[in-house]
Amino acid sequence: MTDIATQQQQIDDAIAGFIAKSIAENPVVLFMKGVPDQPRCGFSATVVQILDHLGVEFAGVDVLQSEALRQGIKAFSDWPTIPQLYVNGEFVGGCDIIREMFQSGELKTLLTEQGVATA
Repeated sequence: MTDIATQQQQIDDAIAGFIAKSIAENPVVLFMKGVPDQPRCGFSATVVQILDHLGVEFAGVDVLQSEALRQGIKAFSDWPTIPQLYVNGEFVGGCDIIREMFQSGELKTLLTEQGVATA
């Protein structure tokens, strides 16, 4: 019989594996509250609108599907807030950073440099 700490570590490992797999399999992935068609917070909605405006194909992962995932992505990136955007395996930032990068043109440049198609 396993103890609670062992069970928690197994959950943490499984969540970290899921996050790593999501990032590895998708050139652009947004860990968000809700899904791209129905964001469940204003910050997630803002990042979705920016990515849609740029014509970027991306995978949305709903962190509200489990508390373990919600906390796990914060630990994975060492970033305290959601949404979180990853491009080609690299953490780019949360809503404020993405908004600033979009407004300055830096986000489109980064996506282009990373080989991500934009409109």
